[in-house]
Amino acid sequence: MITTSLRSERGKENFFLTHVEIGESVRGEDVYIVQSGCGEINDNLMELLIMINACKIASASRVTAVIPCFPYARQDKKDKSRAPISAKLVANMLSVAGADHIITMDLHASQIQGFFDIPVDNLYAEPAVLKWIRENISEWRNCTIVSPDAGGAKRVTSIADRLNVDFALIHKERKKANEVDRMVLVGDVKDRVAILVDDMADTCGTICHAADKLLSAGATRVYAILTHGIFSGPAIARINNACFEAVVVTNTIPQEDKMKHCSKIQVIDISMILAEAIRRTHNGESVSYLFSHVPL
Repeated sequence: MITTSLRSERGKENFFLTHVEIGESVRGEDVYIVQSGCGEINDNLMELLIMINACKIASASRVTAVIPCFPYARQDKKDKSRAPISAKLVANMLSVAGADHIITMDLHASQIQGFFDIPVDNLYAEPAVLKWIRENISEWRNCTIVSPDAGGAKRVTSIADRLNVDFALIHKERKKANEVDRMVLVGDVKDRVAILVDDMADTCGTICHAADKLLSAGATRVYAILTHGIFSGPAIARINNACFEAVVVTNTIPQEDKMKHCSKIQVIDISMILAEAIRRTHNGESVSYLFSHVPL
């Protein structure tokens, strides 16, 4: 496969075009295209759409888009007047481009699957998270799983039940996006290890404030475990200055550059989960096993 960006000049303005050429025949093949919604999101999304369409008109029998981090997933509802539902728009674009199937991980809201009229497999990082906790936190039996907001309560209760430990949540009030006004802890973390669990972290303001709140409430140590580590803007500086023992993320988004600037970031590899999902999909097997197990 050959992908090139063509630079064109129009007057004093520059604009870039993405050109994709598939390097071998895909006629009658089962094609899987892996592209995460990170980095230059709009360029990556356009490249994915063009690649799907290129495979489709080259007579591929089925095209599956493997999107570890779904782009625009947080814009999944109208939370104010005249706001777009961009996640629905992305779903429409993928369908129109010719995708027959979507494989993704930890959607911000599971209801996004309903935006599609094609099959969507929403995989979970939870089995890999449970494995990491048991192997890397010696006092995990005396821990509390904490959600940094009320929306993640279902996620943390599921993990807490699997570990047979308590859970807590933090209620936050926002005056505007990315700025937290006030936090209230609901639950007990005194003399326990606190493990913050969330699906994604962007500027990390919420989880850093939450960590301070947990320490002031008596937690002995604080960990953060996130599926999608976006880490934009001041995120790395905030993590370095925060009281975390470790900030653990999966590699749905590449983290090599971030790890060079922050020693607290650790990565859980979820490539085997995606690989097994692709194998099972290709062979017509059930993928529900992956919702509760990590493939060996």
